[in-house]
Amino acid sequence: MVFGPFSSTELLIILFIILILFGASRLPGLAKALGESMREFRKAASGEYEEERKEKKEEKREEKKE
Repeated sequence: MVFGPFSSTELLIILFIILILFGASRLPGLAKALGESMREFRKAASGEYEEERKEKKEEKREEKKE
């Protein structure tokens, strides 16, 4: 099974090194922090997009009124 540029063997080696570096007790905390960071990034990215859409709609409404 291939996951992007890494094969499954390479991913296992990377996960094993991470396990050695951080320890089993800290892995859930790291995964939670990574998930929260990704969620915040997505919200920020979509929030900016939504604001731009709203601004464009308002501009179009103003043009129609004139």
